[in-house]
Amino acid sequence: MTILVTAASGQLGRLVVDALLARGVAPAELVATARDTAKLADASSRGVRTAELDYDRPETIAAALDGVDAVLLISGDAPGSRAQGHRNVIDAAKAAGVAKLVYTSVPQATTAEFVLAPDHKATEEAIAASGVPAVIARHNWYTENYGTAVARAAETGVIAGSAGDGLVASATRADLAAGLAALLTEDGHLGEVYDFTGDQAWSFEELAAAASEITGREVVYTPLTADEHVAALESAGLDAGTAGFVAGIDDGIRRGVLAGASDTLARLIGRPTTSLVDGLRAAV
Repeated sequence: MTILVTAASGQLGRLVVDALLARGVAPAELVATARDTAKLADASSRGVRTAELDYDRPETIAAALDGVDAVLLISGDAPGSRAQGHRNVIDAAKAAGVAKLVYTSVPQATTAEFVLAPDHKATEEAIAASGVPAVIARHNWYTENYGTAVARAAETGVIAGSAGDGLVASATRADLAAGLAALLTEDGHLGEVYDFTGDQAWSFEELAAAASEITGREVVYTPLTADEHVAALESAGLDAGTAGFVAGIDDGIRRGVLAGASDTLARLIGRPTTSLVDGLRAAV
């Protein structure tokens, strides 16, 4: 069976290639793809076949999928404008007769009012309409996303945000990659929608406590209103649109979009997921 990984030059995609090799997939049975194949030198050096695949250039997708049995479609990195690129991959997978498509979505993609949801909702709907055999892995937030906040807290003693009492069931990229490798290599799973989360959801007070343990100084969580959060982000140099987007993520967290912890990922990888403290310590 030949497995293709899209966006294999990215932080998650590289780890998926590592996880597939660790599960015993032969390098010759892997295809690592990216817009720029020069960024795939590490995979190539291990005998993994590489190919150009640009979500916005369908001709590259069709060529890369020739002879491929399973595809991991890692969501694009431009929120708000990535659905068409995803549809291009789905259409090519259907035309190539791909037997399994795995897609990285977000929690409550089809039901939640969440700033990240629209692209994923459109993609999940396109997958369903295509008839391509598929598995949806709805990824919670990356634990590593808070590495910068912890590093900053080492200087300021503060983690600020507008998530209120919201919880986050984050997981590390490595754990998520291991789960995706399981979906790609194991029989079954077709038609399933899985929540990929850490074993336990945490609050921002717990994030501050983890930062205290890692940095060796007292760190407190300072809750902000949405307007205060946007103003703080703009004063830090973000443009208004980006500041509103970041605050919108905290709004979704406050409303519980990322709160649901599941044991699905732990069961797939055969061990507990990495704790918040350990994941952040590695990221920092």
